[in-house]
Amino acid sequence: IAKEVAKLLEMKAQLGGDEGKPKFVLKTPKGTRDYGPKQMAIRERVFSAIISCFKRHGAEVIDTPVFELKETLTGKYGEDSKLIYDLKDQGGELLSLRYDLTVPFARYLAMNKITNIKRYHIAKVYRRDNPAMTRGRYREFYQCDFDIAGQFDPMIPDAECLKIVHEILSDLQLGDFVIKVNDRRILDGMFAVCGVPDSKFRTICSSVDKLDKVPWEEVRSEMVGEKGLSPEAADRVGEYVQLQGGLDLIEQLLQDPKLSQNKLAKEGLGDMKLLFEYLTLFGITGKISFDLSLARGLDYYTGVIFEAVLLQQENEHVEELVGVGSVAGGGRYDGLVGMFDPKGRKVPCVGVSIGIERIFSILEQRLEASEEKIRTTETQVLVASAQKKLLEERLKLISELWDAGIKAEMLYKKNPKLLNQLQYCEDTGIPLVAIVGEQELKDGVVKLRIVATREEVNIRRESLVEEIRTRTSQ
Repeated sequence: IAKEVAKLLEMKAQLGGDEGKPKFVLKTPKGTRDYGPKQMAIRERVFSAIISCFKRHGAEVIDTPVFELKETLTGKYGEDSKLIYDLKDQGGELLSLRYDLTVPFARYLAMNKITNIKRYHIAKVYRRDNPAMTRGRYREFYQCDFDIAGQFDPMIPDAECLKIVHEILSDLQLGDFVIKVNDRRILDGMFAVCGVPDSKFRTICSSVDKLDKVPWEEVRSEMVGEKGLSPEAADRVGEYVQLQGGLDLIEQLLQDPKLSQNKLAKEGLGDMKLLFEYLTLFGITGKISFDLSLARGLDYYTGVIFEAVLLQQENEHVEELVGVGSVAGGGRYDGLVGMFDPKGRKVPCVGVSIGIERIFSILEQRLEASEEKIRTTETQVLVASAQKKLLEERLKLISELWDAGIKAEMLYKKNPKLLNQLQYCEDTGIPLVAIVGEQELKDGVVKLRIVATREEVNIRRESLVEEIRTRTSQ
């Protein structure tokens, strides 16, 4: 024995003991997470609601690479460009991970000379942001985009994008929401008449965009202190950006002596009026607010911009409410494709992006609070046996069911106890059990057990598939 032990110890020493083994830190990278079966079940529900809406509106689907040439993304995102992930030089090309799905879409249109398409694209994007994971802000996350590219009459596609947001948010039952709408031209016109110099439009824009999170005083001091805007101009901007309303506000601003003199603002207000007329026909103006503080930081917007915000409801389960903010956003970007086209040919585009991660974090928290059991598989029937030595019969039956398109499982044991098989159905939510036993085999039947009520019926073997389909479709 001593000899054998010595031999084993020697082998262990050769393999290297525990002390030499590098210690792995088991964690996902900052700003990312894993999704277990439960979370994926919720995600799949949300994705299928969104995709069926996009398809209902006649969209095609595309996909693009997860990284692009660095120069494709450079200069398209304004102040946010610092959040782009650059990859190490691989084989002579400077690459970056995509930051959103809109710029790759514009590149795709220009590259393939497409002037007319309605498409959706659901894929992961990457931002080197400071993550706030509880609120659904990550460094790797999904975007669900729907865009309409092409030359059409004003505001018809734009109205459809808002209708889509309304349909999806209503369908997902996330609670009350409002869709804020503004127009880049109204913003730029307003900045001009308030005395903001051209060179400061974009940077003042990103300050105004913070108004939904911080009070006007803070935004004003950032404009004046950090961005060097004169206090008078800031105060004039303040008079406008605190306004919100509907058609009445649009009419009021069209009469505004300063704004109505500005060509850009006047165009934007005219289109906004048209948009509201179409939204009235769609019957959704109750949830739409024309909001002059909405600025959306991205550089490429040229016309209508919008953002859907969840309104926090007091909830009896949760003491503290999750501040969720924006769950969808988008707008019109008529110049982006032209930036990529060698001849500068423009393709007007309008689109919307659904903030799936935020929606998902709300649904996840809600499900945790309600303690509802989520099924993570779609199995319709468990093939079980009541006696020993029936493995072959179970395998034959399950194969018949699979070939007929039935979702079926069995336990991977030769002789499982019937109780264990039934318990497995309780645990995983499988609604039916098909039991084979010696007597059933002689009679050419299968005993079908309904897990919820525990009733059992004998079904002829040849009618089993139909019976399972009927019972699980209800």
